[in-house]
Parts: sequence; C-alpha cells; structure tokens
Amino acid sequence: MSKVSYYTEEGLKKLRDELNQLKDIERPKASQAIADARDKGDLSENAEYDAAKESQGLLELRISKLEEVLSNARIVNESDIDHSKVLILSTVEVKNLSNNSTMTYTLVAESEADLAKGKISVNSPIGKGILGKKKGDKAIISVPSGKIELEILKITR
Repeated sequence: MSKVSYYTEEGLKKLRDELNQLKDIERPKASQAIADARDKGDLSENAEYDAAKESQGLLELRISKLEEVLSNARIVNESDIDHSKVLILSTVEVKNLSNNSTMTYTLVAESEADLAKGKISVNSPIGKGILGKKKGDKAIISVPSGKIELEILKITR
C-alpha cells in the first residue's frame, strides 16, 4: 500500500523535472553505455558491461520510485492550512527550553527538506514532535544527542 505525500506546487514540479531528466536524458545514455560496452567483446569478462548494466538497473529503480511518489502526490493548497496548529507547510517558531535559543522551521515533504533554508521534513524527529501542536504547547523530542524540549512560540503561513 502506497502512502499519500503532500507537496507544494514547486516541490512537485521539481520531482516531475527530475523524472523527465532521468527518462529523456539519463535512460538513453545508459542504453548507449551498454551498447558501447557490448561492442567491446566477450560479455562474460567485460567489467564495463557489468557496470553499465548495474547503473541502468539503479536508474530504472529511481525512475520507478519517482513514478510511484508522483502517482500518490497531492498538492497542498496553502490557503487551506489551519494556522492554529502545526501542519505541513506551517512555518513555526520554536524555543529550545534547555538553552533558550529560538529557531524557525517550515514543515515540508521529505523530498523538499533543506535545513539551510529552514525547511524540515514532517518525518524528521523535530517535524514529528511538533506536528499537531498549538501555540504555547511543549514537545519533548528524541534526537540523536538525547532529548530536547521545544515550546511552540508562533505558527504562521
């Protein structure tokens, strides 16, 4: 059973562009690499041929996974988001209660996560920990370095 994933229009476009790149450009390159390696002689001792076949298999696996993700993808309409609690596409300001630092995150689908831009996956430990919380709520989250306690200061967007 496949699970539905929610994306912004921008995130879904990136996935479609990647799929088109793999199908239209990378797939023909992989086929050509196999043909070139095949032309070099005995296939039983041809490491180049084996490598080209393995590369093609990995490419086809990636294409298959992207097609599955896209078939179960849904676009989130940002105007429909409830700002009273943390949901996907919410921008959340949180305070780490152990060191009083504040951070702002936007919760996004896993493929759109980019920590440098403040976008974290709803499937990350912090994302899971704050999902569904309201302003003023506290969340204790298990992270690789132990447990942290976060307080939801503000929910926007």
